[in-house]
Amino acid sequence: MIEPKPAVQPQQPNGTGSPSGKKRRFGGTEAQIRSALKFYKVLAYLTGSMLLLLCAELIARYGFGHYLFAGGTNAVTGKPFGFGFTDAEPPGVIGGVNVSVAVLIVHGWMYVVYLISNFRLWSLMRWPFAKLIILALGGVVPFLSFFVEKKFHAQVEAELAANPQASQRY
Repeated sequence: MIEPKPAVQPQQPNGTGSPSGKKRRFGGTEAQIRSALKFYKVLAYLTGSMLLLLCAELIARYGFGHYLFAGGTNAVTGKPFGFGFTDAEPPGVIGGVNVSVAVLIVHGWMYVVYLISNFRLWSLMRWPFAKLIILALGGVVPFLSFFVEKKFHAQVEAELAANPQASQRY
């Protein structure tokens, strides 16, 4: 005769409640994970903001044919140029700082640091590789870093709360 199984599965002896009996383990202590989470949050907002600025700069450059310049001399009038947009071709400003190029460079290097923060959080949480890809996309898709940061921040907090023993190393 086949015995009926109960509707609610009993807890496993190790207290995890998972049928496989595996415990959830993190790659670091709770303090390390919270530090990585804070670092990731700051970089997500900075990189997302720089990406939006970069998109605005690209629209100005390719949509309207203007660069953002600071300082220099107006090429047509010869008067000092303060801060603002000028023609890309022919050059409207001689000398000065091309802020458009500076935005490109700053976003590029900030994205590299953002990827480091992604890897740090991902490795400490021991997530699947697909989550690292989703985290990395936050720095190249406009507005995505803000949504991804909110989702993963809540997920990390929930996992830390649900598994208080998982981050204990010794």
